[in-house]
Amino acid sequence: MGNADLRSLAHLSDVAWDDVAGSVIAVDAHNWLYRYLTTTVKWTRDEVYTTSAGEEVANLVGVVQGLPKFFEHDLVPVFVFDGGVTELKDDEVEKRRQAKQQAKERMEAARERGDTVEAARLEARTQRLTATIQETTRELLSLLDVPYLEAPAEGEAQASYMNRRGDVDYVGSEDYDTLLFGAPYTLRGLTSKGTPELMSFEATLEKNDLTWEQLVDVAILCGTDFNEGISGVGPKTAVKGVKEYGDLWGVLEARGEHVPNADRIRDLFLDPPVTDDYSFDTEIEPDLDAARRFVVEEWEVDAGEVETGFSRIEQSVVQTGLDRWT
Repeated sequence: MGNADLRSLAHLSDVAWDDVAGSVIAVDAHNWLYRYLTTTVKWTRDEVYTTSAGEEVANLVGVVQGLPKFFEHDLVPVFVFDGGVTELKDDEVEKRRQAKQQAKERMEAARERGDTVEAARLEARTQRLTATIQETTRELLSLLDVPYLEAPAEGEAQASYMNRRGDVDYVGSEDYDTLLFGAPYTLRGLTSKGTPELMSFEATLEKNDLTWEQLVDVAILCGTDFNEGISGVGPKTAVKGVKEYGDLWGVLEARGEHVPNADRIRDLFLDPPVTDDYSFDTEIEPDLDAARRFVVEEWEVDAGEVETGFSRIEQSVVQTGLDRWT
């Protein structure tokens, strides 16, 4: 999910919604969707988003509840979905699978003893982006005319690349890994209340007096999605070591440590699999009637849970008066 240790190094500043109005944002789709999915599951009765066939589509509630924030602030989201997962991430994926299984077991125990609050909290941790969730999310985005694209590998790497090319104004993600992928500007807090937080790549390098390569080296020393960090090494120690010894390998040699596949991990951040074969239209014309039918009739989501979201989308379209919504 990204290296939280990077927060202490990142250059962060609060920005007003008005300051980013009119922007196009490449959104790390899995990161954004997972946050709304888990929130929906945690706070909503499961019968609201479970079909008569037993399929759970809490994602549809999450999408309808989450999209209005973009429209109401005159932002165009371009959702970037993950492609294939690199084999270097297999260990991280297995850890997450085991954590979900443990949460599931604890959730069942909580239900047996009648602890509904704890059960709801743990159920949120068991969520995963199933094939149905993946497919229905894309279909709903299409009906709402919200652009999306498929990354060849990591979605945030592709989004960061689009930002570096100038095809989008910001990357939207709650992770800090966009720094390691070189995204010039990341907006955080798009799934939270309040104003967003701007994370600047160049300002982060300047703040810490590091090069891009050295910032990646610091992250590898602390630990990433692709490797365990070095025991006892936090952000401050890693920065000091990289400055003293020049790079990751200098630090590892000095400490007598080893990071498996360090060169490949470094390359995954500095030169990740991305594509420039993409296009998207920022003139959004949502078909709200079709979207409502899809969510409520086809997938049997309780209409009361999504009507506020649909109404907010509809109202924002009227209020903006933008050409792309005419």
